[in-house]
Amino acid sequence: MRNKHLIATALAGSTCLALAACSQGGTTTTDNKNSAGGTVQSATGQAPAPFAEGEVKIAIVQQSGQGDYFQQYLNGTKKQAEALKMKVTVYDAQNDNAQQATQLDQAIASGVKGIIVRHGFPDTLCPGVNKALDQGIKVVIYDVEIQKCAPRAVQTQQSDAKMASLVLDQMVKDVGTGKPVGYVNISGIAPLDRRDTVWKEYVAKNDWTQKFKTGKYTNSTATDTAPMVDNALKSNGDVVAVYAPYDELSKATLSALNDNPGMKGKVKVYGADISTADIELMTAEGSPWVATGATDPNAIGAAVVRTLALNLAGEVKESAKVEFPPILVTAQMLRDKGVKNMEDLRAAQPQLNISSVSSAAWIPTVTF
Repeated sequence: MRNKHLIATALAGSTCLALAACSQGGTTTTDNKNSAGGTVQSATGQAPAPFAEGEVKIAIVQQSGQGDYFQQYLNGTKKQAEALKMKVTVYDAQNDNAQQATQLDQAIASGVKGIIVRHGFPDTLCPGVNKALDQGIKVVIYDVEIQKCAPRAVQTQQSDAKMASLVLDQMVKDVGTGKPVGYVNISGIAPLDRRDTVWKEYVAKNDWTQKFKTGKYTNSTATDTAPMVDNALKSNGDVVAVYAPYDELSKATLSALNDNPGMKGKVKVYGADISTADIELMTAEGSPWVATGATDPNAIGAAVVRTLALNLAGEVKESAKVEFPPILVTAQMLRDKGVKNMEDLRAAQPQLNISSVSSAAWIPTVTF
C-alpha cells in the first residue's frame, strides 16, 4: 500500500508542478523537497564587464517546467544567477513549441544581455536564436540539437551517452543477455534521442528482444504515459526489465507495474535522473526501480548560468560545447548508505557537485 501511495503522490506532484509553472515569464515555483539552498563560494578575482558594471539582465526560455528534474534545474539557475547579481526572467512555454518561439522573441525584445534556451526543437528555436545572436545577445543552449542551424550558440548538455551506458551496463549485469525487455521513451527530444542511440546498441549487443516501445511527452508525462505502459505490459507479460530513460517515464512505468500485480518481483526498471521523490520510490520496499543514471539538476542549472556568464565576459567563445558528467545511482546503494533525499545523496556522492565546471576566480560559485 505504501508503494501505491508513493507512486500516486509522485504522479500527482508532476501534474501540480506543471500547473504551478508560469506561462508568460516571471518566476516558477520550486519543490522544497528537491530544491537546495546552495553554499556560495566567494569570488577571489575582479569581475569583468558586464558584471563590473552592475546588474546583468538575462532570461531563461524553457519548453516546460514540469517535473522534478526541471524544478531542481530552475532552482540551481536562480541560485547561481543571484550570486552573480543577475536579474532573471523565466519564460515557460508549458510544452507549446509555438509559444516557446514567441517567448524567445519576447525575451529578445526585453533588453536582456543573455538568454538560456532549455529544451525544445531546432525548427522552432533556430530563427529566434540566430536573431538574438545577430543582435549581440549571448545565447547558451541546454539540451537542444541546434548546432547545425545555429552554430554560434554555446551548447551545454548532460553526457547522455555515458548516462545511458552506466544504467544499461547495470541492466546487463542484473538480467543478462537474450531476454525480452520493454522500452519507454519519446522520439524527437535531444537528450532522449541520445539515450535512444545507446539503447539500440545495447539491444543488439546483448541480444535483447524489445517487446514494446511506448511513451508520451506532455505537460503531465508520468500521468499520461502510465496507461500506455499498462497496456504494453498486459500484452507482453514476459518482459524482465524496462528501460525508461527520464524519471517521469520511470514513474509512469512504476505506476503501470503497480496495476499489474502478477508481474510483481518479475520486472526490473532502469531509469534516468534523480530527485527526492525518485529516491523515495527507488528505496520503497519491493520497488522494481533498481538503477538510474543521474546528475544533480540543481548543480547543472547553476553550471549553465556560469557558462552564460563566461560567454558574456568573452571567456567562453561562440560554438563552444560543455558537457556535465553523470553517475550511476542504484537502489541498493541508496539503502546501504541510508540516503533519504537529495541532501543525503549529495553527501554520499560528492561527485554530483560540479562547481568546478565553467568556473573562474571572479565567479561566486554556488555549491550544492
